[in-house]
Amino acid sequence: MQPGSWNRPNTFWPVQNGWRMLFRSEPNEVQFGLTLAFIAGAINAGGFMIVGQYTSHMSGIVSAMADGAAAGAWALLLAGLAALCSFLAGAACSAILINWCRRHHARSQYALPLLLEALLVAGLGLLGEHLPPGIAVAVLVPLLCFLMGLQNATITKISGARIRTTHMTGIVTDIGIELGKLFYWNIHVTEANAPHVRADRAKLRLLSSFLGCFFVGGVLGALGFSHIGLVAFLPLSVLLLLLASAVVQPAPDVTAAARHGLPGQG
Repeated sequence: MQPGSWNRPNTFWPVQNGWRMLFRSEPNEVQFGLTLAFIAGAINAGGFMIVGQYTSHMSGIVSAMADGAAAGAWALLLAGLAALCSFLAGAACSAILINWCRRHHARSQYALPLLLEALLVAGLGLLGEHLPPGIAVAVLVPLLCFLMGLQNATITKISGARIRTTHMTGIVTDIGIELGKLFYWNIHVTEANAPHVRADRAKLRLLSSFLGCFFVGGVLGALGFSHIGLVAFLPLSVLLLLLASAVVQPAPDVTAAARHGLPGQG
């Protein structure tokens, strides 16, 4: 992966070349997205073990809000609204940080939101167990939703809106579409120029990899949280720190530039 490639929009998933370029992009870039899917699966499933609800699925949360409004269960409605607003705040925070870095020509547009997520996840791992039982859920649910919104917006910006790693609905839908094309029987095509229906196998493999990483992350997250509690967040924070450091562009080599007669960048 070339240094600084993360500073160019849509280099992770080039929009003009589609999914096949995504599958053929450099391994480190694909592994970056797969790692985020793993982390999201671990936080989502592990968080369920702690607070009793999933925190990345806004469809379910909005549906619960609608149920609460219809039944007059205002506490349920307000709890859902807090979760929704927290997810929105996380997504907005990611956009603010990325655009701030872009405007100020920082070494990477994406390191700051990943670093923030890593610090919040580490804070949960270190301090979450010490929250009073009466307010633990009230604090953890909005914070987990904020984390999911932050990560989802970050990978959305990196991928050119092609991938969301915190929920699998769109990915499973795309897998189903490709499977439908894969099993389509082209033998009844009668027109000479009629195109055959062909599945994009590269896209199918990649989408399946994302789904698999999310699932494996969920399994390990659920096991970790059920056995050691919120301390299971700490390995995830280390992974996020590694990702944040991986997307930082190295400082320009002014000495080398001068040696070759090139202007250094300040």
